[in-house]
Order: sequence, then C-alpha cells, then structure tokens
Amino acid sequence: MRRPLIALALATAIASPALGQNVSAGSGIAPATVANSAGRPIGFSGTVPASGVLVIPMRDASLPANTVDPVTARAIDTAIAAAKYEGKQGSMLSLRGIGGYARILLAGTGNEGDRASNIRDAAGKAAQELKEEAQPVALAGSLTQNEAAAAALGFALGQYRFDRYKTVDKKAPPSQSVTVVSADSAAAEALWKSRYAALAEGVALARDLATEPANVIYPESFVDRVRAAMGTTANVKFEVLDEAAMRKLDMGSLVGVGQGSRRPSRLLLVEYNGAGAQAPLALVGKGITFDSGGISLKPGAGMWAMKADMSGAANIMGAVLSLAKSKAPVNVIGVAALAENMPDGNASRPGDVVRTMSGKTIEILNTDAEGRLVLADANEYVLATRKPAALINMATLTGAIVGALSDEYAGLFSRDEKLAASLSRAGSATGEELWRMPLHKNYVEDMKSEIADIKNVVEGGGPGAGLGATFISFFVNKETPWAHLDIAGVNWSDKGGPVNPKGASGWGVRLLDEMARTWRAE
Repeated sequence: MRRPLIALALATAIASPALGQNVSAGSGIAPATVANSAGRPIGFSGTVPASGVLVIPMRDASLPANTVDPVTARAIDTAIAAAKYEGKQGSMLSLRGIGGYARILLAGTGNEGDRASNIRDAAGKAAQELKEEAQPVALAGSLTQNEAAAAALGFALGQYRFDRYKTVDKKAPPSQSVTVVSADSAAAEALWKSRYAALAEGVALARDLATEPANVIYPESFVDRVRAAMGTTANVKFEVLDEAAMRKLDMGSLVGVGQGSRRPSRLLLVEYNGAGAQAPLALVGKGITFDSGGISLKPGAGMWAMKADMSGAANIMGAVLSLAKSKAPVNVIGVAALAENMPDGNASRPGDVVRTMSGKTIEILNTDAEGRLVLADANEYVLATRKPAALINMATLTGAIVGALSDEYAGLFSRDEKLAASLSRAGSATGEELWRMPLHKNYVEDMKSEIADIKNVVEGGGPGAGLGATFISFFVNKETPWAHLDIAGVNWSDKGGPVNPKGASGWGVRLLDEMARTWRAE
C-alpha cells in the first residue's frame, strides 16, 4: 500500500507549482462578511426635546436664549459659573442631573473665525464624546439654517467608525437619532439633504477605502467599491483600463509599478457631467493600494500604514461621489492610478528605464518613489482623452512634506496662480488647510537623467517634496493649469481631530468638493 501513497505524494509535489500559479492572489477567505455599523440617523426640528442628551454650542459663558426652559437654564448657568466655563473653541463641559436630560454637553465654539465652521467642529467633537451614549441626541442653541446644516455635517463626520472586523466583545453602538434644532429647520434640512449628506458620504467612502487592509482593497476591488458607492447616480460614467489596455497604450510607467504584484493594476476614470459641454476639472490621484517599496524595500516597522498609500485616489473618488450625488453644476473627472508595489522576481529594479504613453522615458533610481510613476501615465491619459480645463494631482507622495509641514497642512505646488489661490481659499473654507511650496526652475535640472528624459528621484537628499512635484509636472503640458497636493502628512491621524476620529481622515474630500464648485467663478 505504500507505493500508491508515494506515487500520489510525488504527483502532488510535481503538480503543486503549476497549481500554485493558477491560484488567485490572496487566501480567498474574506476577513468579514458584514458592513460597518450604521451611524445615528440625522434629522431636524424646530423644537428642543425635553429629554435625552442635549448638546449646546457655546460662544462664551452665556447660554443661548430660548434653548431650554427657565428652570433648566438657571441650573445650567449655575453649573457654568461653578466650573468657570468660558465656551472656548474646542472646550467641553458635561453636566448630568439637570432638568429632564440624561446629559447636557456644552460644546465651545469661541467667538473667532467662521461661526458655521466652529459649530461644525463642535458638533464633530460632541459626536466622538457621545459615541457610547445610549440616548437620543439633540443639538440646539439659536442655530441658523447654515449653522444647523453645518452641525449635522460635523456630527456625521465625527461619528464615523470602522468596526466591521471586530468580533470579540463587540457592543452594538448607539443607534438613537440625532436631531438638529433650528427655527429654520425645513431650510436646514433641505440644505443638508441637497449638499452635505452627500459630502459626509464621500468622506466616509474615502476613509473606508484607506482603512481597509490591502488584502481587501487592491486595484480591482477598489474599482468595485467605487462602482458600488456610485450605484445608479445620474450623469456618471466609468472607464476602466486593465493591464492589457494600458500595455496597448504603452503605459509602461504605471504598469511597471505593479509588475511585481499578483494583483493587476488598473486605471479608473469616473466622469460626472453636471454642467453640459463645459471642459471638465480633472482630479488625478495616486492609488498605491499597498506600498512595500518594491525592490527598494521599506523598513518593516510601520509598513502596515502603506495600505493607505492610495488615499489620494480614495479622497478624489469621495469628492466625485459628493459632487455627483448632490447634483453639483460642475463637470469633473476623478482618476485613480491603481497599483500594488511588491518585491516579486518580476518587479521593477533600480536602474530600469520605462516609457510613458507619450513616449517620455524615466530612469527609476528608487522603486519606492512609485506614486509619481503611476501619476505620469494617468496624467497623460486624461489630458489626451478628456482635454480638461485644469488638472489637480493628489498623493501621499513624500516624507519630506511631513518633515516640512507635519500634520497641520498639505503641501500645495502649482504653476498657475489662479488655480493655487482657488485651492487655498477652498482649504481655508473647509478647514483643510494648504501651504504653498516652491517649484524652483533648478529642480528641473536636478531631475535630468544621464540615460533617459528624467529620473524619478535625486539621490543624496535635497528638497524631496519639490522634486517629486517637479517630476509630476513633467507629464502635464504647460498650457494646462496644474496643481499638486502632497497629503502625506494629513491623510492619517494618530490622535484624531474635531471632525475626524483617529485613523484615516478622508482629507481633501471637502476641499475638492468646495473648490470644484467655486473655482471658475473666482
């Protein structure tokens, strides 16, 4: 009986390599079959509830008029005086046992800056404070329709959670409603539904894509996830180029980045037309679904975070989703240059030369400078096929920008003053701030290759963020208004903020949504 077993073992051993080559990438076992928990539903009213949790935005130590009944107001005033609470921006005072409320949360907005933006941030912070509070929530305090809609947006952004992989001791999060109270409740609700609900949905999509592990989100599944999010939204068209199509177009730069991975690369274009024949705004994002560095391998510590190296593409898709679902009167094309950068035996090597769609050649000195490589072909393709009125790149491109700006700003590079100014204004309006960085003419000389048209890095240091931006600009004709946003310092938050819990921030969705609506009129 031993001989048949030995023969079977030998046959299996001989067959194994061939079988292995036919197995799809990954284990084939999904880590979860459930979605993230739903957030609290948001509604509007002209009347303040008499129970549950009440959140009151506070400019200073004075309680907004007509928010609660006189007896409850006196009790709150007494508590404010005892705590010496001043309503400073970002501050909070939690009170219990007052009136019929389970809890009253005073959320400081301060008196400086834009009132609606401050209320948005206060509501987002309140949402995080109340993430385990099993009571209905109301936000009230003499809110105008714009302030009420901003409060709804802030709460929606602040209550975001990613919990689909939690299985042990998982508690059902609160699902009770949130009611935003305003004398103009009908107008506030209309503004929320027509504009800000879609914006919150776009930010959530971007955060989900960046948070998902790389065994779940890779080029093909990124495309599928965006398709599902868009659903049957009107005036939206998809174009997806697979590797065969990209090779036919000589996109050697984009395909080359993913050639070491068993996950095939993709170029995704999502086109939303809400303004007739007007030339579109092109938003082109880096979509590296995992970045090992390739042959120029990254250190192991912290490499897990490279699952979010596609945040530029994710945030752009979130912005297009927001614009399309809110029926914005704009034309926009979102482009995701998708690849996985892995150190396989077929991976690109330092010293390789690749050719882009236009015929320009690139000497690859470092395979870990791959984001700019996928953007090169993506830029050339959208310019050639769509003739956009302007082009904006977004990418987690360089560690250098983190060293320069930390997590306070994204870096803005541009050859067009009007476009740069429009982006800066949109950043200030949304709280997603930009800092203008230089594009010196000498950077072009620094990037010249001895054997090709351009090299992808300058070895030995230098202004890495500026050099990266200069490389990208090489693949955008000078007649097209162009800007690049380096978001490496802001796409992920280790401590969170007023409207973004710890983790993927979805930074740039709100900025691009605002900019797309306003830049032509400025």
